[in-house]
Amino acid sequence: MTCANTLTAVWRSSSYSTNGGNCVEIADGLTGVVPVRDSKAPHGPHLTFPHDAFASFVRALRRGGLDVS
Repeated sequence: MTCANTLTAVWRSSSYSTNGGNCVEIADGLTGVVPVRDSKAPHGPHLTFPHDAFASFVRALRRGGLDVS
């Protein structure tokens, strides 16, 4: 997979995140992919997922289909 240009990406955390920066961030607006990184290491590595795979992951979380405890 070709790595998305994350140098100019606009990163954000979830509006539900209230844990003082200990979360993951995603970058919106990149065609076909969703980059994910650790908010504590903004200049560190990131993972890039195909958009459809990330959307499936989010749907599974919302319906309680994943054990995240």
